[in-house]
Amino acid sequence: MIVGLGNPEADYADTRHNLGFACVRELARRMDVKIDRKRWQSLVGRSESRGVWFVLPQTYMNLSGEAVAKALRDTKLSAEQLWVVHDELDLPLCRIRIRRGGSGAGHNGVLSIISALGTPDFVRFRVGIGKPARKGSPAGRSYVLGRFTKAEAARLPSIVDGVSTALEVALEAGIERAMERFNRAGSLGCEELP
Repeated sequence: MIVGLGNPEADYADTRHNLGFACVRELARRMDVKIDRKRWQSLVGRSESRGVWFVLPQTYMNLSGEAVAKALRDTKLSAEQLWVVHDELDLPLCRIRIRRGGSGAGHNGVLSIISALGTPDFVRFRVGIGKPARKGSPAGRSYVLGRFTKAEAARLPSIVDGVSTALEVALEAGIERAMERFNRAGSLGCEELP
């Protein structure tokens, strides 16, 4: 099951916190899957040929775990079969890290999933959004719910494309191969901002 994290309303569509939604939608588009059915407090789609569920929780970020727990329970999948794609403040824009398990690192969506599942043992595709450019600016709610700057937005197609490719590699060759390839390079094929 591949879950993209974000917030459901149109006001949040182009915000940093919704990068997980954008990446999972792109992978679904590549696989010719529509994510348009309502189920488990989410929008969902399924690739029958690949046996992959695509889930975009519609609960708001802080309650993502409720939707994910329902989806796993109904599909009888384990936490180890869950991949979560989300924005990451601790990585610069244009960077990705794939990891299995670990803490929520302050990300409310990931923390909600850990709490609802009772385990941190799922895969995370952590997609960098960086921190505010100005020294002393708080990297909090207003930043992650803010829209990308013009310079950042110009890099988004490369970021979404790169994350979708990482997900494809993981599906084709396994998580370990994707980690080896993308964690080593770290870059998603776009130039980091100074």
